[in-house]
Amino acid sequence: MNDTTPARPAPGAARCPGPSTRDIILRDGDGAPAALTTQSYAFLGDADIPFARYTSRAFYDREIERMWSRTWQWACREEHVPNPGDYVVYDVGPYSALVVRGDDRIRAFVNSCPHRGMQFCDAGSSGSGKQFVRCPFHGMSWHLDGSLRDIPCRWDFPHVDDATFRLTELPCDTWGGFVFVNFDRAAAPLADYLEVLPEHFANWPLEERFVALHMRKVLPGNWKMVIEGFLEAYHVLATHPEGLRTAGDANAQYDVFGRHVSRFVHTIGYPSPHLPKAPTERELFAALGHREPLPDGVGARQRHADLLRARLSGALDVDLSKVSNSEMLDSIEYFVFPNACFFPGVSIPLVYRFRPLDVDHSVHEILLLQPVPQHGPRPPPAPVIDLGIDDSYTTVDAFAATGLARVLDQDTDNFKRQRAGMKASLKPGQTLGNYQEARIRRLHMTLDEYLGAR
Repeated sequence: MNDTTPARPAPGAARCPGPSTRDIILRDGDGAPAALTTQSYAFLGDADIPFARYTSRAFYDREIERMWSRTWQWACREEHVPNPGDYVVYDVGPYSALVVRGDDRIRAFVNSCPHRGMQFCDAGSSGSGKQFVRCPFHGMSWHLDGSLRDIPCRWDFPHVDDATFRLTELPCDTWGGFVFVNFDRAAAPLADYLEVLPEHFANWPLEERFVALHMRKVLPGNWKMVIEGFLEAYHVLATHPEGLRTAGDANAQYDVFGRHVSRFVHTIGYPSPHLPKAPTERELFAALGHREPLPDGVGARQRHADLLRARLSGALDVDLSKVSNSEMLDSIEYFVFPNACFFPGVSIPLVYRFRPLDVDHSVHEILLLQPVPQHGPRPPPAPVIDLGIDDSYTTVDAFAATGLARVLDQDTDNFKRQRAGMKASLKPGQTLGNYQEARIRRLHMTLDEYLGAR
C-alpha cells in the first residue's frame, strides 16, 4: 500500500500561505534596494529557551560580567557632541564611559579617575564646553585626548609618570551618525561587528538624519524579554488586532545575517493572511485612513505610498520621489546584538536601545530620526523626555501624532504580565516558532557564545 500521507516540511521550511514579503515588494515594481529582497534564513533548532535566563539573578550577573563588558553599543549620536569639549556619559550595569569630542576626534574613556576612582561625571549626564577633564574630588585633570594635564601638589607624586598616567581609553568608533563604545579594550573593529549593516544602510544613510524626538522609559521586564517583544510580528494577531486589515503580519520576512545582525520586513498596505476574507482594494484604502475614493486601476498600497510620499516630501523638506513603496511604508527593523534596533524606513524612522536596570527591569530609549531638511540648518537633537513606568507613550504629543504611541503602549502592556507568567510557570521554558521567532533564538545563541568565552 502506498503511503499517501503528505510529507512534513523540513524544520524551519514552512511559511504562511500566500505571497511572501519579497513577492509583495517585487510586485511594487519600483526598484526597491536589493537589500530589502535579500533573504537569509537557516533553521537554528527548536529546543525550549529556559525561563531562568530571564528570572535568575545569577544568570543576569554573568551577562553583565561576560557580555555587556564585551559588545559594541551605541552611546550617543555625533550631533550630541558636535563641538570640542562636548561630552555624554553612557552607562550599562556597572560600566560607565565618558564620550567626549576632542580637537581631532571623538574618544571614549572609562568614567573613573586614575587617582582614587572618582567618577568624572554623573551617570547619564551630558554637557559642553569642557577644556579638559577634571576630577571633582582632588582636582587632577587631563586633556581631551586623555593625556595628563595637572596634578595638584605634584611634589607628592614623584612615582607618577606623565606618559602612562593617562585616562583609560575605550574602543570608540562611529557608524551612521552614531557613536559606539566597547568596554573591552581588545575588541574587534566595529566594522567587523556590524556585519552586513554598513552595506545595507548604504541605501539609508542615518548620518543624514537628525534626532527629532528622544524618549526614555523604564519597562517591567528583563532586557531580553522586552527586546524580544520587538523582534517578531507574530504577536500582531493578538496584541495589535486593529492592524490586521492593513499589515501583512504572518507573511513577514525574517533574516539572520550573522552573530550580531538580524532583520524583519513587515509589509504595510497589504492585509493580514489571518483575515477570514481579504478586503477589496477600496476597503483596504479606506482602512489605511483615506476618505477619498481610490482611483480606478491603482492599488491601495501604491496610492497610499504616493500620497504619503507627497505629504512627507513637503513636511520634511526632502526629495522622496525616488524612494520605493517599501521604504516609504513598511516596518523594516534591523537588530544589532545586544541592544539596538534600527528602522531605515521613512514613515517608521525609529531607533531603539534597551539597557538592563536589574534582572526584572530595563530602560527603553526611542529616537525618531527624520531626514535633515534640504534647506536651512541642521536642527539640533531633541532633548530626552522621560516617561514613568506607568506613563503612556500617548502623553508625548509628537509621538502620538505618528500613530505609533498606542502600538507601543500595547507592546509594553504585555511585559508585566509576561514577567509574572515566567516566574509562575511550571513549564521550564518558552517554545519558539521556527521561522517567525528565529531572531529570538539567534539572540540567545549569540549570548551563549559571549557567556562561554573567557
